[in-house]
Amino acid sequence: MSTADAVLPRPVRADLLPRGAGRDVALVVGAALLTALCAQIAVPLEPFSPVPITGQTFAVLLTGAALGARRGAAGQALYVLLGAVGLPFYSEGEGGIDVLVGATGGYLVGFILAAAVVGWFAQRGMDRDVRTAAVAFLLGSIVIYAIGLPWLAVVADLSLSETLVAGLLPFIPGGLLKAALAAGLLPAAWRLTGR
Repeated sequence: MSTADAVLPRPVRADLLPRGAGRDVALVVGAALLTALCAQIAVPLEPFSPVPITGQTFAVLLTGAALGARRGAAGQALYVLLGAVGLPFYSEGEGGIDVLVGATGGYLVGFILAAAVVGWFAQRGMDRDVRTAAVAFLLGSIVIYAIGLPWLAVVADLSLSETLVAGLLPFIPGGLLKAALAAGLLPAAWRLTGR
């Protein structure tokens, strides 16, 4: 592969679907709905942490890679918007602007950028090999924490150590597992289609 090939966007999984007037809209809506569904897989950590362990990040990573940067970010933006207007899309069936501006809001905002980052890497072929997919998904997860942790610290008035204990450390094992699952799914899907 030449340097130019590594930089140029490549097709992602969604690009294999037939083009049609509503394809991209359906994909974006599907990404938002999948994230909402995965948000209901939640393990509350209160009073230890206001941030539950959820399946959301799995959906963020997977849809970002499957849809590409633009559609992946749009799917997560739609998810955040629908939850903010009050639909029970956030973890444990919550919704409303108060959740978005609350302690977990930074993670939600981070989903949008993380899907774009993972999608960008997928458009460069990094979703086709388990190792490179894992790197892309790890970087996407880091983006979520890079936005979520400072937000949590400010909103919940936590020190650095309190923020790490409440918003990062309990999530590392699950985050690695979700990234590994997503990293295994996409390369397998590419192999099944022979591309």
